[in-house]
Amino acid sequence: MTFPVSVKGVVLHEDKVLLLKNPRDEWELPGGRLEIGETPEQCVAREIAEETGWRVHVGPVLDTWLYHVESVHRHVFVVTYGCHPNAPAEVVLSTEHVSANLFHQAEISALNLPRGYHRAIDLWFSHPERSRRQPPPEPGGRPRSSLPADTDNRP
Repeated sequence: MTFPVSVKGVVLHEDKVLLLKNPRDEWELPGGRLEIGETPEQCVAREIAEETGWRVHVGPVLDTWLYHVESVHRHVFVVTYGCHPNAPAEVVLSTEHVSANLFHQAEISALNLPRGYHRAIDLWFSHPERSRRQPPPEPGGRPRSSLPADTDNRP
């Protein structure tokens, strides 16, 4: 049996986590499917930019888990990364979601949010790398896992 791979980002801004509400009335982390030829880090940076208009630096892998989407009877392998926003502005919501909001950690338990996302959010809030605004650059001076300007798919 094979599973699609979904790469999600836990993006914190001013001690709040960015969540998007999908048409199934669930809150979820921004992110999406891995495309051929891209790394998981490139995927999550691209997806966050497409879904919210925010650019991020991608930090460490936080968690992986197998999610059963009951409404469509399908399993998805989810990889979550901690992400550092670059000068976040107002969220520009894509057509994939119905709303977006920033939540304090204490508010998360009351939300309709898959259990694996709860775990990833808690892990990023307590992670030692969370307080770093930008990961060290890769060789050549380019920031690690930043979204290249030529892959920005915003209208």
